[in-house]
Amino acid sequence: MFNLPNSLTLGRVAAVPLIVLLMYFPGAITAWLATLVFIAACLTDMLDGMLARRRKEVTSMGKFLDPLADKLLICSVLVMLVQQGRAPAWVVILIIGRELAVTGMRAIAAERGLVVAADKYGKLKTVLQIVALVPLIYGRDFFGLDFLRIGTFLLYAALVLTVFSGWNYLYNFYANLLHGQEREG
Repeated sequence: MFNLPNSLTLGRVAAVPLIVLLMYFPGAITAWLATLVFIAACLTDMLDGMLARRRKEVTSMGKFLDPLADKLLICSVLVMLVQQGRAPAWVVILIIGRELAVTGMRAIAAERGLVVAADKYGKLKTVLQIVALVPLIYGRDFFGLDFLRIGTFLLYAALVLTVFSGWNYLYNFYANLLHGQEREG
């Protein structure tokens, strides 16, 4: 169902090729534009969920598209940052690997009729990733601040939280799964 929240989510998906294109041509202007488009896309993430709940327009399509749009946006930027030499490939592999593992776990849960909602660590992980990516996308000094160094530090912090939150999701899921099997057996 198309409504305003879902349209905002689709707008976030549509922003991904533009951000990638801007990042593909490194320069001061394209870096600034890519950063602005990324920030705007991230703001739609907060806005679409808030609007969906407030307007009672939470849909199955929105529940599917929202996390997909987030992952597409973040992972695309991370890959471009590796291509530009601004992010270590091993860090990006771990972050994307976590996303794939949690997505797979959610698919198993859905098959069993369970919904695994985002927890506080998963939400904080997303915020920290976004905060790290903004200075890395810009990648230049800004008013005497070394945005590349700041972004790199934040990316490592985001990596720690990303791995922890992924472990937390998987641990809780399998603990609940085993606990449920004990009751059935």
